[in-house]
Amino acid sequence: MKKALLIIGAIVLLGLGFGGAVLWQAWQFAAHPAGDDASVQVFEVRPGQSLRAVAANLESQGLITSERNFRALARVRNLSGSIRAGEYALRKNMRPSEILDVLASGRSIEYIVRVSEGLNLFEIASIVERAGLGTAQEFLRLARDRAKVKELLGQPLESFEGYLFPETYFVTRAAGQWGLIRQMVGKFKEEFSRVEGAEELGLNRHQLVTLASIVEKETGAPEERPVISSVFHNRLRIKMRLQTDPTVIYGMWRETGVWNGKISRADLQRPTPYNTYVIPALPPGPIANPGFHALQAAARPAESEFLFFVSRNDGTHVFSKNYAQHNAAVAEYQLNAKAREGKSWRDLQKREAAPSAVREAKPTPKANNRSKPATTPKRKSPTPSKPKSATQKSTPRA
Repeated sequence: MKKALLIIGAIVLLGLGFGGAVLWQAWQFAAHPAGDDASVQVFEVRPGQSLRAVAANLESQGLITSERNFRALARVRNLSGSIRAGEYALRKNMRPSEILDVLASGRSIEYIVRVSEGLNLFEIASIVERAGLGTAQEFLRLARDRAKVKELLGQPLESFEGYLFPETYFVTRAAGQWGLIRQMVGKFKEEFSRVEGAEELGLNRHQLVTLASIVEKETGAPEERPVISSVFHNRLRIKMRLQTDPTVIYGMWRETGVWNGKISRADLQRPTPYNTYVIPALPPGPIANPGFHALQAAARPAESEFLFFVSRNDGTHVFSKNYAQHNAAVAEYQLNAKAREGKSWRDLQKREAAPSAVREAKPTPKANNRSKPATTPKRKSPTPSKPKSATQKSTPRA
């Protein structure tokens, strides 16, 4: 019996000694970086990956010196089951204990996605792809998934177009494109809840967002948004076609997935669900993703009698109440080459302050509201890299 106790005691002492040695080795390992290199390496932990596999990858990439000691350190610190999937920014000059802390924290690399007001699904998809969050095709597939649209918006809509609120977003690879879309739609709901006056217009949410997207594409001058909105409301009220170029352009985007920056007279005459030179109402859905101020302008238009507007070539417009006024404004600002010399949509960015009122066209002796096309020259809409407000020159016509 005594001999057995001595054997057990010896085994316990050996175990304690071995355990102490492992513990000491783990703590020594924890304090010493694998090298001096301070450059960042992207390290990925895939979902379901074991601690052994993670440690082996860390060693193979030179971030630690021993995968066995790393596993021992994780066990000693009771973190062996706490490592989370994601992408992490690690350096060889980090101590293994710091690396373990980062992997257990879940502080994944965040990708920055900046979306400006007035961009459409196709443009946002390109931004997402450039940010490194997957392909544009994958984003468009998710954005057009009707089941997912209904899940987040509660309506059987064709896509998330109009509901991806323009903002700067930070997204991890683990969250992915669907996580980004959820963030954007959540931000839309938050901002839309602040919009006042929508219930007084007789428009449902989808119609209001559709109108706001058109307002957003037509101007970036803050003082003009409610007035631009009033033009479209006035036209809708008298069942006058909206005749706005951005809707035609969006129809071209939907058909081909791209737009070459040109619009022709034939494009204006070709029937599509989004061609407001043909359809006598709002298009079936938004043509872009509006910001808060465009949403508010659509819900609270200015009180006006304007039915027309034409570009003044500097990012702002002149507004008219009738066709004769409008035609005169077209002649003054568009057909007159001198009126365009030295003018640019970038002039908007140079303004020290917005004017207190918008500009109305000069009165004409013979004012009427004849319904026939004006002769405003066509212009390009903006590319994603330019403020949509300044390059949009399209003008509603009678």
